[in-house]
Amino acid sequence: MDQTNILDTPQVYPELLAKSKEIGFTMPSDMYIGTFLKTLVSSKPNGNFLELGTGMSLSLAWMLEGMDMSSKLISIDNDEELIQIAKDFFADDQRLQLVCADGDVWLSQYNGEKFDLIFADAWPGKYSCLDEVLKLIKVGGFYVIDDMRKQANWPVGHEYNASSLIKVLEAKEDFTITKMDWSTGVIVAVKTK
Repeated sequence: MDQTNILDTPQVYPELLAKSKEIGFTMPSDMYIGTFLKTLVSSKPNGNFLELGTGMSLSLAWMLEGMDMSSKLISIDNDEELIQIAKDFFADDQRLQLVCADGDVWLSQYNGEKFDLIFADAWPGKYSCLDEVLKLIKVGGFYVIDDMRKQANWPVGHEYNASSLIKVLEAKEDFTITKMDWSTGVIVAVKTK
């Protein structure tokens, strides 16, 4: 099996990579997590999805690629420049709502329907507001995080944060989790009750 033979890369992906390089964005999501997210959202027709940490829209592009036309996605980032880049690329996609806000604040105020998948690629929803985020997942829904293996750009002491988060997730009785030493280190949890 050749996992590098990716046949369904989103059309805008090369442009997003070029834009990442142009602005010096150093935390792009790995292509493999993108293909994984596409597969997961494809399993949820008429799905409701949340991305915490729009970043350069690389994962966003994959998620949109996997969604059917009746699904919807909210993507949140606190960086106005990154939200504007996402708008430049995806403004015509009616399935997408882009929000420029602090994720912790947004999560504390959200009172809408639950989600079929939450991809937490930022501090909020991963290292803060974890319980709030997990309550927003439907039974059978996915909670996905990446960057759980030590990364070169991690600040000093962040390994403790990551290992603490893993222990918390392992103790959750209403989720089944799988830890994958693949890509940048991925955890996928499914809400069971």
